[in-house]
Amino acid sequence: MAHAYTPGLRVTDKTIIQRERRLPLTGEVVVKKGDEVKAEDIVARTNLPGNVQIVKAASILGISPEDINDVMVKKKGDPVSKGEVIAMTSAFFGLFKSKVTSPVTGELEEISNVSGQIILREPPIPVEVAAYIDGWVGETIPNEGVIVETTGAFVQGIFGIGGETTGEMTVVVGAPEDELTGDMITKDLAGKILAGGAYVTYDTVKKAIDAGVKGIIVGGFRDSDLRRILGYDLGVAITGQEHIGLTLILTEGFGRMSMAKKTFDLFKRFAGKKVSINGATQIRAGVMRPEIIVPLGERYSEDLAGREHVASGGLGIGSTIRVIREPHFGQLAEVVELPPELTVVDSETKVRVLRARFEDGSEMLMPRANVEMIES
Repeated sequence: MAHAYTPGLRVTDKTIIQRERRLPLTGEVVVKKGDEVKAEDIVARTNLPGNVQIVKAASILGISPEDINDVMVKKKGDPVSKGEVIAMTSAFFGLFKSKVTSPVTGELEEISNVSGQIILREPPIPVEVAAYIDGWVGETIPNEGVIVETTGAFVQGIFGIGGETTGEMTVVVGAPEDELTGDMITKDLAGKILAGGAYVTYDTVKKAIDAGVKGIIVGGFRDSDLRRILGYDLGVAITGQEHIGLTLILTEGFGRMSMAKKTFDLFKRFAGKKVSINGATQIRAGVMRPEIIVPLGERYSEDLAGREHVASGGLGIGSTIRVIREPHFGQLAEVVELPPELTVVDSETKVRVLRARFEDGSEMLMPRANVEMIES
């Protein structure tokens, strides 16, 4: 059978999921291998060095830099409070005094008799890393973090904004082609992850933010509304650090695009379950996709590991694909033929092609580069 590889999205009801949870610098791992963890549980913590504040003390006091140590009230390593005197000079038998006070609370880190500057360090910034998904600690990375693993449903989206969050999956529309409208947003949806259908507007997203909704998953969203909600053009970047009040994930693309039935049915099946989502997306290369994870509360299974290996093979006859070029952009189809020879297309170039059958029964020959596989 003809066989090929093409980048694709995962949509599966059960697979092995492993996520590395690592600190930005060395610290303390607070769990051990085999521990059961919840998404909100802290698995590692550390302290980032506080911000540095530089005080031009010699200039303020009107002295030479080499004399700075003679006028210091505080010495290197001493704690300081905001507004506290750290250096002082006096003149005319102490009647006139010039003072330098600390602009921050922290520690006096350095005194320079070359520049006449005093370096202050603000208190360290605590950093904690949560498990992100319900599961078990599969491995620990000494002084850095852990690998959390579970079995669960897994769906990748096309695009997202906003970072990691968790909540209860709530399906608020009746069909994958329905729009998530403002009248569906009620106060009892606070803390929930909403699965919509084909579309959501800027106004509805804003209403969801005001209601305390933690995440929205829909087929499509207007790119002009994306600029409105962010306040700037996104350009080419890695998303996931936006702070708009919730995480938004698109499963199909920009515009009004019906959510894939397989994806919608999976969300309906797991309605009421706790889910973890992350909108982080690498736009340019597509190496990072937004994700929806539904932990099933089962430990790693060797049988499932074998199924996972088989499922991640590649594009073949019967594979489900999504077209990513016009005129059928966003439509789902099934691969019915993979001709092995190169074929001349409209651009007069020779490329590898496939024949796809759409849901209405029509078929079309198209370049393999114009599709992405929906893995299951």
